[in-house]
Formats: sequence, structure tokens, C-alpha cells
Amino acid sequence: MSDKVIPLLDQRRVHAVPALPSQLLAPTGLLSDALGRPLRDLRISVTDRCNFRCGYCMPKQVFDKQYEFLPHSDLLSFEEITRLARVFVAHGVQKIRLTGGEPLLRRHLDALIEMLSEIRTPEGLPLDLTLTTNGSLLARKAASLKAAGLQRVTVSLDGLDDAVFQRMNDVGFPVADVVAGIEAASKAGLGPIKVNMVVKRGVNDQEILPMARHFRGSGVTLRFIEYMDVGATNGWRMDEVLPSSSVLARLREKFDMQPLSASVAGETAERWSYADGQGEIGLISSVTQAFCGDCNRARLSTEGKLYTCLFAHRGHDLRALLRGGASEADLSGAIGLLWGARADRYSQLRASGATTLGDGERRVEMHYIGG
Repeated sequence: MSDKVIPLLDQRRVHAVPALPSQLLAPTGLLSDALGRPLRDLRISVTDRCNFRCGYCMPKQVFDKQYEFLPHSDLLSFEEITRLARVFVAHGVQKIRLTGGEPLLRRHLDALIEMLSEIRTPEGLPLDLTLTTNGSLLARKAASLKAAGLQRVTVSLDGLDDAVFQRMNDVGFPVADVVAGIEAASKAGLGPIKVNMVVKRGVNDQEILPMARHFRGSGVTLRFIEYMDVGATNGWRMDEVLPSSSVLARLREKFDMQPLSASVAGETAERWSYADGQGEIGLISSVTQAFCGDCNRARLSTEGKLYTCLFAHRGHDLRALLRGGASEADLSGAIGLLWGARADRYSQLRASGATTLGDGERRVEMHYIGG
């Protein structure tokens, strides 16, 4: 694995307090951005901490014992998260995904899930409430998460060979414990379960076929993700990206596979099924095939910064409004202005050779706003 790491520029301090519109209008559930993309998906980071040190996300050389994570007083409280979530839902959000860092490190997370599970869309429907985890604590918490109202989980797992997996997580965590967590989640009814594998050429790409064989026929959807240039600390290089087309070619050498259509609007994964009906896999081509055109996702950081793109370099400080006495109408108006002006399409611009960052600016780190 590469030892090249870029020092961290603390993007948590780079933000602006959102403006309020001159006229406050009630949300209609039909909010769209400047490119006509609706707001449907909200990803909420509940902690910036993680117990893994995966090189593509939180390299140990940067996130060491001296790294200062956010103090608890800076984090949004569960009540603040729920208040903002209600406003986003009024604007059209139908799905909320809890992320991190590692979200299961946030104490009493089931209490937040209970609060969010009570929110209804303008049509009176429950939210699609999901969580992404590294699986390290899932075996002991799956049942309580389900009881609190969580519907589904996505588990990050970058290989089944224990030596490869321990190199990837860089803390010596055994793969068997993550597999046990997936099994516990399945038993608890947290499905359909998805497993995400970030593929780095020459590092863990030999695990593609073993992972496919393991999850084929299990009811779990395995998704292969191209190694992304998120953040600025992981020393990303294009030559370490294994294109999804190459992943698919390896799979089709061993399995008869058929393409599937997208299941929902704005879906990031290209879907393929095994011809014999033994399940499906997904390909997330975040580098080689930009999917900005129908991106409908907003991201809320651990301490209340709104990011309108995974590759953004600056957030909008909703916490300042929350703790400054803003009304529901104020919050709704600010979010409406921000999303209405959104024109982010970083991946498309990168593919064309254009740049979206100014001098001295760096993209926000993945652990801070979730994937």
C-alpha cells in the first residue's frame, strides 16, 4: 500500500452561515436545484470518529493519537438532528442514511433512530431509514437498531482474506467479526443488506472473485466501488483505480451475468444479476463514469454543516442558525436557497479535465461527511 499521504487542512473551520431569503415560503416537497435535480436523499454524519484507519479514508499517518476530533459540545444533538431532518423531509427528502466516521461509535444512537423513525413525509409515508457501518460493532447492536426503527444497513468490507482486510483497516481488526455482524444484521431483519467493497488496484483487487462467491446466493447485494479522490489526505492516484469495467470483466469470466435497470431515480450503482437467479452485484463507477446528472443527495456533517456535494470544499453552517434561535421557517428558507442554487457536478468536470477548486482549497474529508 502507498505511504504517500497529504497533510490535512482542517475543513471543519471553512464554512459560511447561510443567508435567509427575503420572503419565507412554505416548503412544497418539490425543491430542485439549479440543474433541476430534486432533493431526495439526506446523509447525516453522527460522528467524525472511527475505530478503523483505512488508507483511502482516514490514513493513520494523519489521524493519529494527536489528531483532535470534534468535542462533544460541537456535535449536533439528537434533537437538533431531528429538527433539521424534519425540515429536509418537508422539502422532499425521502431517505435518510446515518453515517460517520463509524456511526455506531455514537452513544445511544438507537435513541436518534427512534426519533427519526417517527418523521413522516408530506404524503404521510415513513422514511427509508438506513445506516452505513464498518460492521465492527454490528453483531452486538443489530437487534437494538432494528427495534429502534432502523430498516436497512450497508456494511463496508474490503476483502475476506484476513491478512488483506487487516491491512486495509490498518488496526488489525479481524474479518470474522465483520462477517458475524452481517449475519447478525440479517437475523435481525435489517435488510436487504448491501456490502460495499472499495477496490484498489494491486492492493485488494484479488478479493473481487472470493467476495462474489461468498455473497452470491446469500441475499446480500455486493457492490464494488472505484477508489475515489475524496478529501486530500489519502494520496489518491489514478493508477490505483481499477475501473468498474475491469471488475465486471473479471466477474463475467466466472459467472453468467445480465444487466438490470435502476431501481430508483438517482441510484449510484449500475446493477447486474446472476443469470441463474443467485442475486445481484452493483458497480459504483465514481471515477470513470460520473453520475452527477441525477444526484439528489445532500450531506449534513457531524456538527451541522450542509454539503451539497461529496467533493465539496466548503460547508454551510446550519448549526449557527439552529443555536442562534432560527425558526422552522428560517431553516426551511435557508435550505431552500442553498439547494436551489446548487450546481455541483465535480465528477463530470473532472472527467472533462476541468477543475472546481480554487488555489489553496481542498475537498472535505470523507470521514467528516460520510460516503
